[in-house]
Amino acid sequence: MATATITPAAERADPARGKGVMLYDGMCPLCLRGVRVLKKLDWFGQLQYQDCRDTANLPPSEVPLTLQRMLEEMHVVTPDRKHAHAGFAAFRWMAWRLPATAWLAPLLYIPGVPWLGHRAYLWVAKHRYDLVPCGDGGCQVRLPVQKPEDRGQRTDPQPPVV
Repeated sequence: MATATITPAAERADPARGKGVMLYDGMCPLCLRGVRVLKKLDWFGQLQYQDCRDTANLPPSEVPLTLQRMLEEMHVVTPDRKHAHAGFAAFRWMAWRLPATAWLAPLLYIPGVPWLGHRAYLWVAKHRYDLVPCGDGGCQVRLPVQKPEDRGQRTDPQPPVV
């Protein structure tokens, strides 16, 4: 996988200055649904949402960001650009900042919850393409494969019985 090189914040404009940047897999239907939900919960615009596959436009960060790691787990780059949280830790970081989930944030620190949350997150991330098999625009109909001997035959539907 490719490694994204991030230039220091001083050398590049930061389009999301003052906001945390959530980096997600833009080709993942589950991730796209999650982003839609988070945008609805982000009442005060605390986060910027960025497809991690668009490596040319990643936010400035003092922490190296690699495409391979970002595809394994979502990342959140903090507003000061000094930290990047991944996976369950990113989820916990965001929970504090969204008014609708702030009540949940303290529960994510109860002993045992981080261990379980991390493992559950990794399982979902690993199986995300199987959990939501449809594309973002909707499911595609899979037609049955015709056998060679059936290709020449025409079957007309029965007219409705009145």
